Amino acid sequence: MTATTTAVPVARRRPRVRAIEGQELALLGVTGLLWLVLALTTETFLTAGNVQNILFTVAPIALIGIGMTAVIVTAGIDVSVGSQAAVVMVVIALLVRDAGLPFLPALAVAVVTGLALGAVNGLLVAYGGIHPIIVTFGTLNIYRFVALQIFGNEQVAGVPGTFGPIGGGAEGRLLGVPAAWWLTVVLAAGMWCYMRFWATGRHLYAVGGDAFAARLAGVRVRRRQISAYVLTGACVGLAACVLIGSGGLVQQNVGTGLELRVIAAVVIGGTSIIGGRGTVLGTLLGALLVGTVTSAVTLLTWPTELTQLFIGLFILVAVGVDLLRERRRSAT
Repeated sequence: MTATTTAVPVARRRPRVRAIEGQELALLGVTGLLWLVLALTTETFLTAGNVQNILFTVAPIALIGIGMTAVIVTAGIDVSVGSQAAVVMVVIALLVRDAGLPFLPALAVAVVTGLALGAVNGLLVAYGGIHPIIVTFGTLNIYRFVALQIFGNEQVAGVPGTFGPIGGGAEGRLLGVPAAWWLTVVLAAGMWCYMRFWATGRHLYAVGGDAFAARLAGVRVRRRQISAYVLTGACVGLAACVLIGSGGLVQQNVGTGLELRVIAAVVIGGTSIIGGRGTVLGTLLGALLVGTVTSAVTLLTWPTELTQLFIGLFILVAVGVDLLRERRRSAT
């Protein structure tokens, strides 16, 4: 008589999802320490006006960084966001000034315009077979040319305060905090949940980790790549409305260098430049650290060039930590 055994199913443990990563904790600690030091060494750092100014300045960088995080996680990059912002800003500035477009329709036009510009990048990257930095460097120049053509060699002056509710003035504050910052936090929270818990959000990491393996596993790689660039374009549209703020003057060099600050915030926030790893929470903290350093240099009356030096050092440290982490993983 042969004894039979019945296999007992083993319950599969669901992988633990950490709310905050180690590098994000480190960023939180560094930023908190910096705030403490500045509060003790300056009289104006922790004043309501200065904190509001920091949060408002950081908001458009972090907004675009939400989309840029998704792009870099897929092993891509978008260096055209500054030129995209220039196109969106001149378009909506003219619409609100000359056509009297109200807040919500103007906001919708800005998002759709940015979305369309991002879609062009996404389609070229997904179907062109060209490295994203080459594609977006090309569109950087093309979009800047388009913006200058719309400007018509003139600044756009007399822009009304249509975007006052998300601007830097008193109208753009909610509970004493800039509404643009609240908007950024809400969108960042939504994107964090999407990339962490939704299947299509997790696919972004799979594409960045190994696009070939992801394709074999059934991930629609091209669709995920396009969606990341489209999202970035939509975020540029929102950021453009924040940058216009309470109106005034839109100059032809608007958006110049914006892409460098956004990429710096994303990389400092812990997103791997080679793809496959990163969170929007880290990007939010990275943008806040960049804004804090900028404010500190101004308040301490140091040369403004030191801002770039400190940001460059933070980038090198962040990339160095990422490469060391990658080597350890490869070794094991």
